[in-house]
Amino acid sequence: MIQVAKGIYSEDVKIDKTLSLVGADPKTTIIDATGLSNGIYIDGLDNVGLVDGTLVKGFTIRNANFEGILITNASSVTIAGNIATGNDKSLDETTAPSTCPGVPSFETNEGFDCGEAIHLSGTDHALVSDNVVQNNAGGILISDDTAAVHDNVIEGNTVKNNAFDCGITLASHAPATGVTPFGVFNNTIANNISSGNGLGLQGEGAGVGIFDSIPNTNNSGNVVIHNTLTNNGLPGVAMHSHTASQTMNDNKIIGNTISGNGADTTNGASQPTGINLAGVSPAAGTIISGNTIKNEALDIVINTAARADIHLNNLLGKGVGVQSSGTGTTDASDNYWGCAGGPSAKGCSSIDNSGGGSLVTGASAAKPF
Repeated sequence: MIQVAKGIYSEDVKIDKTLSLVGADPKTTIIDATGLSNGIYIDGLDNVGLVDGTLVKGFTIRNANFEGILITNASSVTIAGNIATGNDKSLDETTAPSTCPGVPSFETNEGFDCGEAIHLSGTDHALVSDNVVQNNAGGILISDDTAAVHDNVIEGNTVKNNAFDCGITLASHAPATGVTPFGVFNNTIANNISSGNGLGLQGEGAGVGIFDSIPNTNNSGNVVIHNTLTNNGLPGVAMHSHTASQTMNDNKIIGNTISGNGADTTNGASQPTGINLAGVSPAAGTIISGNTIKNEALDIVINTAARADIHLNNLLGKGVGVQSSGTGTTDASDNYWGCAGGPSAKGCSSIDNSGGGSLVTGASAAKPF
């Protein structure tokens, strides 16, 4: 264990063996990485198996050119009780698309956000908890650039006002080596606050984003549960499969509070939206349950050729409760539609089945869940 006294440390800290790095107080123990690549880099890419179990706790990490905290190819790392702010300084938003000059080549899709404030690449069984992540280009990124990224828990963080990307992103990217993407799967996003992200440019970021990029990417089996997702530039939860030959299966969106988010106009949600699933490849096994959605024009939008199950939600936007714009079956039975009468009754949220698939409403709850 290395215990770090309060002070300002102008460093790019590289960790190449297992240790606990513990600051005295996150408000007074500050790593200022001005002009440097990262605040802290836990490097399992070059030190295979040697950094597993590392703990970083109790710091402010600020002003890095790229990530405040970067972790590659490590297991059972804990990042807890830190403040990450003002990072991603190299981001150039004057170009279209934006660029990040100098970002490492193993980060295959971070040119438009410099890797965000906290980045897990190729990690497994990591815990990222109780951090404050604000005023960076992006918030927390989980990606498979360098290896499969799976069984991580992102819990209890406050992620706010990160202007150019999502609050929390799960993204399957092109691999740094080889041709087959590694995959993003079985990660849990729980009890976080994600608010005010992606407002720097129109359509920049969701509260939580689950994204496949190129063919053969895989982003499956993830759980987004009990988060508060408000006032982001894209929907509270945005799920995008952009091309054919992608896998985005068995993701579960459960028990979240969602309000006041933006539209997803390039992905089929033309008005402010709570949850949007846009699947060029069929996104099978999606479950959306127990969420409370209000102050949105479109509470839930489903556009996929696969079945989606939508149950036990409080659809309180008083606009369209469920829009089915895909060719698959959308089972939206057993929801509360904002009043006792059920979908499309006076004063209730409505339904929109514009995609040609089957939209099942079935029984409706007479009062909120």
